[in-house]
Amino acid sequence: MQTLSPFVIHITAECFPIAKVGGLADVAGALPKYQSLERCSSKLIMPYYDNSYIKDKKVEVVFEHSLHLGSTTYTYQVLLLDPCYLGFEVYLVKIKDLTDRKEIYGCADDVARFTAFQVAATQFINSSEKLPDIIHCHDHHTGLVPFFTKYAFEFEKLKDIPTIITIHNAQYQGYFGYDKLYYLPDFDHKHIGLLDWYGSINPLACAIKCAWKVTTVSPSYMNELQYKANHLEALLMSESQKCTGILNGIDTQLWNPATDKMLVTNYDQKNISNGKQVNKQWLCEEFDLNPDLPLVSFIGRFVYEKGSDLLAESISYLYDKMGLEVNILVLGSGDVQTTQSLEDIKTAYKGKYSLYVGYNEKLAHRIYAGSDFLLMPSRVEPCGLNQMYSLRYGTFPIVHHVGGLKDTIFNIDMQQVKQSGVDKINGNGIVFHEVTSWNIAQAVSKAIHFYHHTYWFTAKREQLLAIDHSWPRSAKDYIDCYKEYL
Repeated sequence: MQTLSPFVIHITAECFPIAKVGGLADVAGALPKYQSLERCSSKLIMPYYDNSYIKDKKVEVVFEHSLHLGSTTYTYQVLLLDPCYLGFEVYLVKIKDLTDRKEIYGCADDVARFTAFQVAATQFINSSEKLPDIIHCHDHHTGLVPFFTKYAFEFEKLKDIPTIITIHNAQYQGYFGYDKLYYLPDFDHKHIGLLDWYGSINPLACAIKCAWKVTTVSPSYMNELQYKANHLEALLMSESQKCTGILNGIDTQLWNPATDKMLVTNYDQKNISNGKQVNKQWLCEEFDLNPDLPLVSFIGRFVYEKGSDLLAESISYLYDKMGLEVNILVLGSGDVQTTQSLEDIKTAYKGKYSLYVGYNEKLAHRIYAGSDFLLMPSRVEPCGLNQMYSLRYGTFPIVHHVGGLKDTIFNIDMQQVKQSGVDKINGNGIVFHEVTSWNIAQAVSKAIHFYHHTYWFTAKREQLLAIDHSWPRSAKDYIDCYKEYL
């Protein structure tokens, strides 16, 4: 094996821009690219989804085979996406009647879909003339692969290849009942206990047991999982010797206000005030907001982990109890009740609050560029990329002190703002320590107070663009992790 330039294959359910639900896609779309720039041959395997992205792309069939889920046989193809699109090789597993749909998640047969995908991906690797030095799995959708390579009879020649599992979110574990054990390829049943956690087959728990290394997407999140991991706490503590946290990066080629084609106008440190104001003006015209007021935005899924269920009440506190003059813009989708609560307050706060239900990549870029603050009241945030995008575009994050937000956002002390020069003002955002509607509103109030210290706000904002959260640092950390096993 070559220790200077390891060959790694990533296996994932998402990859931007091919298919995206959350931050997993952004990581999968960037990490292999930046690893390749660091002399690490990095490729990726993911399911084929019948979506608009893939329709006009050049693909080549490089492998055809079949697999069995019990008595049902599925045929599949592995398609190589032309590397010119992402800068590295992406292999799409197209399983007839399973992965060849538009949906990424949420199908009644997701257990069959993702089990079949993992079997197919492992078969494809097993068939290759050149085997990888490392197999890097991401989240529970790929959590059975470390078990397959170690214990499935079919994959005997892969048993000595180190496997790594990266936990992007431990809340989702993919567990299913033993009635579907027949989905798995044949293995020595003396190892069946490795599949089990609390009486179910748990792919994420299985990966933690079987992988050679376990990583999370920030150091603080790894620490938090020791006491809050959706029933995996004891397992992670017992496997702690092989666990580490590596902070994600962002793709600074894609996320760059100076070159971002999705913006109304581009800007850098020299013309940040004018550039952000032009983008803000567009947002305010688009959503009937006042461009003379500070703009606080939320971008994210409407799920409990993101604290989105508290947004409507927090907004009401801001306007009705605090009387703040501020614009609020929310972009997201998900929970029906949260969506309805945010819809219900639109009339009451017309002209200073607006809502876009859904996801729009161009709009998200413009919100990062045109907002003064980005609100992230997350109860759980393994790493968080939004706050890094926010900093990159000169927008101050307002965050709960949790997970990767702990590792990237540091509180601006308002006493320092009043007493010090800008170079002595520590911090790069507003931080609060308990997720309640009132605390969220209080944090926004502090942010608006800072906004009205115009000199300090403007000077500090220029410094945000220079903060380095780029992928080369993270890519090197992962490569160093690989080299432990080569």
